[in-house]
Amino acid sequence: MTTTELLVTRGTRPRGGARRGDGRRRGARHRGAITFFIGPFAALFLLFYLLPIGYAVWQSLQVIERDGTYGAPRQVFGGLQQYVQVFESGEFWASVGRMLLFGVVQVPIMLGLALLFALLLDSPILKGKRFFRLAFFAPYAVPGVIAAIMWGFLYSPNLSPFTDVTRAVDFLSPGAVLWSIANVVTWVFVGYNMLIIYSALLAIPAEVYEAARLDGAGQIRIAWSIKIPMVAPALVLTTVFSIIGTLQLLAEPQVFRSFSSAVSSTFTPNMMIYATSSIPNTNLAAAFSVVLALATFVLSFAVLRGSQRKVQQ
Repeated sequence: MTTTELLVTRGTRPRGGARRGDGRRRGARHRGAITFFIGPFAALFLLFYLLPIGYAVWQSLQVIERDGTYGAPRQVFGGLQQYVQVFESGEFWASVGRMLLFGVVQVPIMLGLALLFALLLDSPILKGKRFFRLAFFAPYAVPGVIAAIMWGFLYSPNLSPFTDVTRAVDFLSPGAVLWSIANVVTWVFVGYNMLIIYSALLAIPAEVYEAARLDGAGQIRIAWSIKIPMVAPALVLTTVFSIIGTLQLLAEPQVFRSFSSAVSSTFTPNMMIYATSSIPNTNLAAAFSVVLALATFVLSFAVLRGSQRKVQQ
């Protein structure tokens, strides 16, 4: 009788063989651990993200009907009636176009400054990096409402300490107030974006810089040919965040309404949604929100796809 037959006869297996039950037990233990760690996140994600989105979509498909002029209102299914009003609303699309113009000008300037500051912090030439890192990031610690109030007072001709400048240039006029708000947003969020880019710079291996120096590259050449290409994913990430933030702009222009009559209740899409829900017309406001979310998704997806094609080329 062979050794294998003896092992089988005695109810044992060769040492190299694995029992079927072991894999099942390990899988069960792993499933339990996965459920334990992902369960709380999944519950919160469902409760505070997916359910509100579903409720907003459901609200956007409802309309209010009354029996007569003074009858009690009731919600009924209206199909796409609210979305028809959205696409017929000139004020809503004007606010979207205003924010697109805002983003085309403000986002490149903000990300360019963030990249410049990150490169300066990563450069061996700059002294006092801790101070400048804190100085660049400090404005982000100021809440957006407080920053808007502060800059609103600086822009006001009768309140600003720089009266000669504010009386010569009306920063709160209809033609300039959008860019005054852009300055506030840039001042607040440059440090936030700089921190993301600077973190990507710190992840670049030191051997890459050493090889470039051995080839005779200077700091400017290293920054242009090595650092900027290697932090491209961080730049794409900050661009997507900036697009989302631009289309959702609310706090700064809402504060500026108290300083300038040029900022109306429909100045930005979010302000129009807020004003519509205050009428109250929550169903139309929900439809505005769904369309705005879809527009944000399309723009963000287009940026991501465009960046992927450039990398593949």
